[in-house]
Amino acid sequence: MKLVLVTFLLVSLVLSSSFFEVSMAGFCDSKCKVRCSKAGIKDRCLKYCGICCGKCNCVPSGTNGNKHECPCYRDMKNSKGKPKCP
Repeated sequence: MKLVLVTFLLVSLVLSSSFFEVSMAGFCDSKCKVRCSKAGIKDRCLKYCGICCGKCNCVPSGTNGNKHECPCYRDMKNSKGKPKCP
C-alpha cells in the first residue's frame, strides 16, 4: 500500500513539474512577443528574451525600458558585460 502511495505521489510530482514548464514557456512566449514587437531583429530579440524569461520568470512590460519591474532580467549580462536581455 505504501509503495502505491509513494509511486502515485512521485508520478504526480513529475506531471505537475512538466505542466509548469509548458505553462511557463507559454507565459514567456506571449510576454516576449509583446516585448520584441518593435525590435529591428525580432528573432534575436525573441531568443534572448526567452532565455532571460526562463531564468527570471518575468519580462518587463512594454517594448522598451521598464526593466526596474524585473531586477533579475535587468541585471543579466553577456560575456562582454553588456545587458543580455532586450
